[in-house]
Amino acid sequence: MTVERIFTRAPSSDSQTEHNSVRVVASSGVEGDRYFARQEEPGQNITFIEAEEIESFFAEQQCPPDMSITGRNIITRGIRLNELVGTEFLVGTVRFRGVELCEPCLGFGKALATSSLPPAMVVKRMLHRAGLRADALSSGELAVGAKFRNAA
Repeated sequence: MTVERIFTRAPSSDSQTEHNSVRVVASSGVEGDRYFARQEEPGQNITFIEAEEIESFFAEQQCPPDMSITGRNIITRGIRLNELVGTEFLVGTVRFRGVELCEPCLGFGKALATSSLPPAMVVKRMLHRAGLRADALSSGELAVGAKFRNAA
């Protein structure tokens, strides 16, 4: 139940940048990310996705997994993210609230599409498996290797 990889995407970029750690700001999200301080909807602060789901998808497609391609901020290992919807949890020392599933959009589908699997089929395949949207309830550093814990 750990953070395996961390990514951000600058507002002016199409590609993800990998980090060993990032600063999370309460109610604003990950500093340097395209969604930082955007308040249009709950759950925009940070996104998580399970490494196991990405690996399973790419294994089915017989492609090497590219963990950055999903556009999610945090790649996790050993935790079922769907179970965190509606709950508060800690990652390292930073407190989050799981807001909703981060369902795949057409952009996600296009990013993961292959010659044998068109974008719409990627979206269908990854439905309910594409991660979690969460709000940052506290500020702090979030680093690779940080552990998930119940906030209670």
